[in-house]
Amino acid sequence: MQFTATPGYGEKALELLHYNQAVRIGDRVEISGQGGWDDDFVIPESLEDEIRRAFENVERTLNTAGATWSDVIHVNSYHVLGEGQTMSEHHNPVIVEEYRRRMPDRAPIWTQVGVTALGLPTMHIEIRVTAVVTAE
Repeated sequence: MQFTATPGYGEKALELLHYNQAVRIGDRVEISGQGGWDDDFVIPESLEDEIRRAFENVERTLNTAGATWSDVIHVNSYHVLGEGQTMSEHHNPVIVEEYRRRMPDRAPIWTQVGVTALGLPTMHIEIRVTAVVTAE
């Protein structure tokens, strides 16, 4: 097993909360949930920006563990919905756009879960993935 902490926010999380962002076991990479934070754990005000940044953080964490979005096979997404929001109307359009941009040749399996809260009080989304790194 090889554990990794994403440079920046991952190193801070390891120091403050004693957890790593990813583990690689052979060709399999599992990452912890990634929010739309910056290196100081600040969440953008715009939901769309938060979702895009969460996807960027997944990519950063995958890269640190030696994987890419093209290796992703499974996605779990966790959603805190605002008053009157739905996943299909408010979250999914940006998520699907990011899937198509980052994984244009295939679609992963995906599970969405609505939750009442995430790790930071201003978070609306957290994304966790499993990847399998295959030789080209």
